[in-house]
Amino acid sequence: MNVQEQALRREVLAELEWEPRLGSSTVGVAVASAVVTLTGVVKTYAEKMAAERAAKRVKGVHVVINEIDVKLASPHARADPEIAAAVVRALEWDVLVPHTRIEARVADGWVRLEGTVDWEYQRAAAAEAVHRLTGITGVTNLIAVKPQLVAEDVEKRIEAALKRSADVEARHIHVEAHEGKVVLRGRVHSWVARDTADAAAWAAPGVATVEDELEVAS
Repeated sequence: MNVQEQALRREVLAELEWEPRLGSSTVGVAVASAVVTLTGVVKTYAEKMAAERAAKRVKGVHVVINEIDVKLASPHARADPEIAAAVVRALEWDVLVPHTRIEARVADGWVRLEGTVDWEYQRAAAAEAVHRLTGITGVTNLIAVKPQLVAEDVEKRIEAALKRSADVEARHIHVEAHEGKVVLRGRVHSWVARDTADAAAWAAPGVATVEDELEVAS
């Protein structure tokens, strides 16, 4: 590990220590170039996701590989039928989720979501609604986005949204759109900017898939 990698590792460890949702959990960090690998054991799936998001917030991180294991403590353990019932209720109670179009399956605490929605925010909201539930060890989101609307000026709408964003230097991003597929290319200054660009692309009506080929600048 070179000096730059050691410095990045220290920054990631500091951010993990700063993250209150991790509590007393210890997460290992390895850095190769700008790729960060997280290891260790946490008590809940929510902690695992909190660790990943904390690492992504650090400047200079290009990729996060989350290899953290979830080993539920006895107070958090739940049987699969109980988890499944909680998942159904969580989806039903989330106003952003079209729950009648989503099917959930649970095996050994791992939740698998399937179905189709019109918007990416609905797909993301479904996962968000369940990943903090007690007893969950993981979530696989297989919900597909199949929009009913098709916008002819998708590229222009996305480019305009990027220009409005304070987090993105739009001039460094190239947008290509064709038949519901959007490809983003170029460079951004942080992972936050990359996520913002992705969100802007998904927000355009008629978008079914987004391929993010953006590079995070060091």
